[in-house]
Amino acid sequence: MSSPKPVPMFSPEHFPIYMDYSATTPIDPRVVDKMIPFLREQFGNPASRSHAYGWSAEEAVENARQEVAQLVGADPREIVWTSGATESNNLAIKGAAHFYKEKGRHIITVKTEHKAVLDTCRELEREGYEVTYLDVLPNGLIDFEVFKAAVRPDTILVSIMFVNNEIGVIQDIPRIGEFCREKGIVFHVDAAQATGKVAIDLQTLKVDLMSFSAHKTYGPKGIGALFVRRKPRIRIEAQMHGGGHERGMRSGTLAPHQIVGMGECFKIAREEMATENERIRMLRDRLWNGLNQIEEVYLNGDMEHRVPHNLNISFNYVEGESMIMALKDIAVSSGSACTSASLEPSYVLR
Repeated sequence: MSSPKPVPMFSPEHFPIYMDYSATTPIDPRVVDKMIPFLREQFGNPASRSHAYGWSAEEAVENARQEVAQLVGADPREIVWTSGATESNNLAIKGAAHFYKEKGRHIITVKTEHKAVLDTCRELEREGYEVTYLDVLPNGLIDFEVFKAAVRPDTILVSIMFVNNEIGVIQDIPRIGEFCREKGIVFHVDAAQATGKVAIDLQTLKVDLMSFSAHKTYGPKGIGALFVRRKPRIRIEAQMHGGGHERGMRSGTLAPHQIVGMGECFKIAREEMATENERIRMLRDRLWNGLNQIEEVYLNGDMEHRVPHNLNISFNYVEGESMIMALKDIAVSSGSACTSASLEPSYVLR
């Protein structure tokens, strides 16, 4: 039996410059400090309501739920803990499709969505649902009139991401939400790339379900959340069973250390987003102004409707993987992290 390959280790001075923040972000040290006590002395199960260990864990979980809700303008009771945005997307899309299937079996999404949405929709197609995959304009944005024309009497769900994970464009979620509410269609938004970069107020946005992730917002991996609107009430079918946690929507013992980390990183995002966005935008624009001096360099995606930390560019006559291999001192990607093992060109850019 062959021994496992050793994992390459880097000393800090040999690490490349990290520029792959859409794949993941480093954990803010303040977040780590908040998490550590729940990996040591505060190890209780938040579902254990008969002693102080459980009470302490439950209080920490609910405080974190409050912080997540505050960043996005939600009621804490509308926040459901998950293992990350992929699970949130699955729970939202499958859960809504299954619950509302008697009203119809037509779903609308976009060809440039994250695989967590696209693959979930393809799974529903195997169950007999019909999915319309919208094209985008050359700037990466949706043509609103094309979207409206795709809606049918049996359309029960629309799933459109807030911010694209590769090209960083911001879709017109308020406008789409107004239309969906008017038509009585459940509207799901994958906001994994939006928290800390775009102001979100779910009291005014007509969004019914919204997915979040901690590790895109300087928090830990393995924890996320799903917003499920209470008024007007949105119903979803649970995809995991066994204990009835999270008001029956997502069973499983909660991980207080992860949840506390997500609460803290969302709190920091709320407090520092405005100033950080300006700083990052200045650095991004400075980088683009330099790269733009090179011939045959092209910007992908709309520059105006774009999050400040994102820059996605193409070099004519240069193969992407070859360039990345040559840039050993810079950590960048030629596509989303979930498909980076593939040598195929990014489906978003295609």
